[in-house]
Amino acid sequence: MAASFVTLFQWRLNSMLLHENEILLGVKDQIKSLISQLDAAGSFTGDVGMILGRESGHGSWASELRGILRQAEDFVDDFVIRAYGQTEKDRKDSIAEFGKELQNFNSRISEILNRRPPVEAPLMLEEIQRFVRSNIPSSEDKETDLVTCMLNYINLPYDLKLSLLFCCAFLRRHYQSIDGLVRGLVAAGLVQEKPGELMEDKAQENIDKLISLGMIEELEFIRDHFRVPSPYCELSLGVMKAEDFFMSTANSDIMVPPTARHVSIYDADNTIPNTNSFLHSLFVSEASSDCLRNVLHNSKLLRVLDLKNTLFESLPDEVGKLVHLRYVGVRESYIRKLPESISNLRNLQTLYISGPGVGFELSNGVLNLAQLRHLKMSAPAIDGEVRVPQGISRLGNLQTLESIYAGSGIAKELGVMTQLRSLKVSCVSDDHADELYFSVMKLSMLRKLSLTVERGRERGSYKYENSFFPCLESFSPPPLLQTLELVGRLIEVPLWLGSMENLTKLRMCYSHLSENPTTILQFLPNLKYLQMVNAYKGRHMEKEFFRAGGFPKLEHLHISSDNLVEWTEIEEGALPCLKQLSIHDCKELMLLPEGLQHVTTLRILDMWFVHEDLIRRLSPNGGPENYKIKHIPLVKYRGHMISSVHGRWTPQ
Repeated sequence: MAASFVTLFQWRLNSMLLHENEILLGVKDQIKSLISQLDAAGSFTGDVGMILGRESGHGSWASELRGILRQAEDFVDDFVIRAYGQTEKDRKDSIAEFGKELQNFNSRISEILNRRPPVEAPLMLEEIQRFVRSNIPSSEDKETDLVTCMLNYINLPYDLKLSLLFCCAFLRRHYQSIDGLVRGLVAAGLVQEKPGELMEDKAQENIDKLISLGMIEELEFIRDHFRVPSPYCELSLGVMKAEDFFMSTANSDIMVPPTARHVSIYDADNTIPNTNSFLHSLFVSEASSDCLRNVLHNSKLLRVLDLKNTLFESLPDEVGKLVHLRYVGVRESYIRKLPESISNLRNLQTLYISGPGVGFELSNGVLNLAQLRHLKMSAPAIDGEVRVPQGISRLGNLQTLESIYAGSGIAKELGVMTQLRSLKVSCVSDDHADELYFSVMKLSMLRKLSLTVERGRERGSYKYENSFFPCLESFSPPPLLQTLELVGRLIEVPLWLGSMENLTKLRMCYSHLSENPTTILQFLPNLKYLQMVNAYKGRHMEKEFFRAGGFPKLEHLHISSDNLVEWTEIEEGALPCLKQLSIHDCKELMLLPEGLQHVTTLRILDMWFVHEDLIRRLSPNGGPENYKIKHIPLVKYRGHMISSVHGRWTPQ
């Protein structure tokens, strides 16, 4: 992977020039000279040749280049750690030494490049077949698919190769969100940083390209999540094994090679193998605080730390000593507080904490995280919010702020955080609602907004039956808003909803509306995803809910209702793009609508906790209503499914 090492090291040096300007004034020329030397290296197939096991002189110089670039990057990272802990005099001496060492690396790289063969041997199909057979056990038919996938991989640009491999390391045996992948790619340094551009946009662009090529795919049954399809997942794991740059394993006893930079250990069972001291990314599930503390003590260059299923209530203090750390994710955890040392992480870009814990309050130390872009906290399920300190608006790079409580002056501060792209506010109440709405209307860059009303304490409050949104009619959404979530009771559908031309995803929960909400919603021109959870409290849905030509781009419709008994009709020509219909928790619903058989684009019907009579009527074994759904390739209900191929209910 020498060619990718060239690219990554160039990105690292350019990033240093952007962010470490104050300590690099005396060595800018040496850095720019080294960048020019790397530009001269040009494009070559050294990384692919090494993966395929070439033993020629070509492979030798490429391996040497990879080794020297790895040393150079580690040296640069170590310098940054030392420089910020030194006095002015010591730092001056360190910078001078740093400049000399950069010149030394420049000379060594030049000498290696002078030994590069003038013409590279073309890759042979036999080499690719040999690699597949030795690294990915498969049948003869599957081998052909894997060879084709390998050819596709070889032809990818370096940044897309890195993104695909990171997907597999990040994912492994768990589905992951696309937003989380974007943040991870940026933090790991696998996206090129350019002045005036958001790296998140570039990472999303790379993911979209991989999706268009079929190398990763969005999940139809979990919104905004992805998986790597089998051939490319197996291929990526084979490539990881061959080059030891990315590594994914379930074996906690395995030794991590010194070349590994991105390591994923799933099912660690509270033990983590001896890792090298040069790790950039570490993904671990089920690790104890003690074993994590030992690993972090020796991982000074770590940039990404992602933990899952941890039982400890606070991160180890050692986290605060990892000055290169850009991403801290603790998922499905019991974390209740963060160590004070977290305030030392001046490079931290993402802080993501989720789990079933009780209330969470961030200390003033978070205000020292000047580079923070994404503050994503998961509030407890009942009456939960995350309290952020006053002064949060000082974080001028913040793009994501989720599950926060906006009282105590925070609502007013939000109005100056015009860089925000995603905002999720919990426990909206009368005492700050007007100020909150006024602030949100100023957020011209906002793409995602979630508002949850404060839940009442009386009986029935779990479903917000008496928890009304205050003064929502005075609100007007930012013009670029694409995703909106409203959780709480509405008196009526806000008229401004009908003017949201850029809206693609809408989630309305516990609105308990007496009127038909689709009267306004079906005219939204770009709406692709609609989820209504007890949004309508009526017992009947008739054809005016889904008129011909209505919902022109809707692809996913999700309906949950305690009250719905009858859905009579869909007009022919309605829902022309619908791909998935989900009916959940509609325990009284007896019939699916007439006209559903005309929605020919429908690929998935997903039913959970519905009436047994409905399932009996839809059964392929003589059910009288089966004609409405027999054109749908996949029908699922309560752990069972039917396909158009088998024509019978089978275990899922």
